[in-house]
Amino acid sequence: MILDRVLYGEVTVLNLIFISAVLLLGIIMAKVLSLYLRRSLKSKLNKDHLEIIIKVVYYTIFTIVIIWVLSTLGFKLSGLLVAGGIAGIILGFASQSIVGNLVSGIFLMIERPMKLGHAVNIDGVIGVVDNISIISTTLRTYDGLDIRIPNEKVFTTNITNYVSNIARRFEFLVGIRYGDDADKAISLIKALIDREPFALKNPPPLVYVDNLGDNSVNITVKIWSPVSEWFALSQVMLLRIKQMLEENGMEIAFPQRVVWFGNHPENKS
Repeated sequence: MILDRVLYGEVTVLNLIFISAVLLLGIIMAKVLSLYLRRSLKSKLNKDHLEIIIKVVYYTIFTIVIIWVLSTLGFKLSGLLVAGGIAGIILGFASQSIVGNLVSGIFLMIERPMKLGHAVNIDGVIGVVDNISIISTTLRTYDGLDIRIPNEKVFTTNITNYVSNIARRFEFLVGIRYGDDADKAISLIKALIDREPFALKNPPPLVYVDNLGDNSVNITVKIWSPVSEWFALSQVMLLRIKQMLEENGMEIAFPQRVVWFGNHPENKS
């Protein structure tokens, strides 16, 4: 039979047809998986990063299929695999950090704990995300400096995202004199907040006596605002509260001491 005809070594026509079918099936699987990844990750990754991941997956599957085909055709791959294994170990030690950064970069792109333009704190480095590449992330600090952080460090450390939520809260501690009316001060502060268009009603602001200090009655003020207005509003509200209290006869308390002088027993008549 034609199918049993030997073409090379122990490879028959039937083996060649089977190998061709497996090779074709492997290519189809690689393309289907690439298409699936492109559709599922399209909204999560930018185009350049997505294409890198797809190519890595595609050529990995293709390489596995080719190795299987060569072994089926009778090629001795043991020596090649040993050499490749040794080379892989050497390259692995040499590029351990690079591979770690690469894998971490892929997970960061999928998880997306931050986006370009977000204000974040990564392990004590505060700035705006300027670039997220496959190997590293770049922050631009508020001093105008660009700081490159390896993705492996980014992925394994705490990330504080200041703008991922639509609202953010800030708070003040306002100390008034013991002689001032605390209830009146609270009412005045609440009225001032109510007149501020960027102070959110929900969640509601909180104004209350927090503690009685050594020199003042301490009033805590907590205000929610849209994240886009948070910084500007937090900069002006404390000054407005101070001015409003002073206009109503109240003062911000400052440290002071009361010293009592007693009569010495020898001076008593």
